[in-house]
Amino acid sequence: MIGQVFKIHSDFYYVNTENGILECKLRDILKKAKIEVIVGDFVKIDNNFNNKSLNFISEILERKNFLLRPRVANITQSIIVTSVKSPDINFEQLDRFIALSEYNKIKPVLCFNKCDLDEDNTVIDEIKKIYSPLGYDMYFVSALLKQGIYEFFSILKGNVSIFYGSSGVGKSSIVNLLSDSLNIKIKKVSDKNHRGTHTTRHCEIYSVSDNISVADTPGFSNFKFDFVMPKDIEKFFREFTLKEYECKFNDCLHINESECGVLSNDDFFAKSRRISYEKFVEEAKIYKEKIKNSGYKSESAVKYNKGKNITKISDVKRALSRRVQKQNITEEYND
Repeated sequence: MIGQVFKIHSDFYYVNTENGILECKLRDILKKAKIEVIVGDFVKIDNNFNNKSLNFISEILERKNFLLRPRVANITQSIIVTSVKSPDINFEQLDRFIALSEYNKIKPVLCFNKCDLDEDNTVIDEIKKIYSPLGYDMYFVSALLKQGIYEFFSILKGNVSIFYGSSGVGKSSIVNLLSDSLNIKIKKVSDKNHRGTHTTRHCEIYSVSDNISVADTPGFSNFKFDFVMPKDIEKFFREFTLKEYECKFNDCLHINESECGVLSNDDFFAKSRRISYEKFVEEAKIYKEKIKNSGYKSESAVKYNKGKNITKISDVKRALSRRVQKQNITEEYND
């Protein structure tokens, strides 16, 4: 039987299958291989031969995609929820989540909540000026007043959507409006520091209907782009693909290089987007220095092939194995 893991609690895995929800444990062979099952994984399930009521995950099917943070797999789009006010919009944080989606090759959809607090539309107009030319799907809603919510829900049909953003922006409030059966815990923004508090403690995929599934995840904001090379940052900014530019150098970072076509174009970046881009490049330089000082890139000890994790054989072990093989052939020939 095949199903999708939608929740993990302690050592139990809850899986949606054609026969309903099953509570499963992990086969010992997967534990010994240190194979991790995460929310969103499609898995094969079998029963205990002695006890048919016990279900076990015996295999993980190949993932279409995988997010390291939050740890979730096989999603089709990311819903980046940002509050217009209370807390005030943080453009750098918004760009950070957009770039993270672009890095994971997952379609980002921008959802701006608490629009009822922007009475004169000052912030909303600024948002549209920055992001409309980039072609992102944008929705302006108020979870409290249910404004724009049902139009926004149309983008969820036929998708497995992950909701993420900073704490207190209203992710859980929006997800709760999808169905009366959902009762995700929410809290008000602190009056003291005007920041949200973490209310979602774990990642879980909710099947709202036959064609809508959403992942509610813990709010997080403290991550940096210190895991990619500086030159790769431009891949996460649509400005570089939507606008024509000329640059003299292939390795140009478009920050302070002379005769750079990007720098000479004043309308290439919105001011907030340029600040974000330069900040992410600086963070990526940390990774570059780390690689340069270590002299090599660290690689995983396992590789994923045909839906299975396979332990890699080191070059040294491969060399020894071939050497022994040649010796055996020589001995057989002499005999």
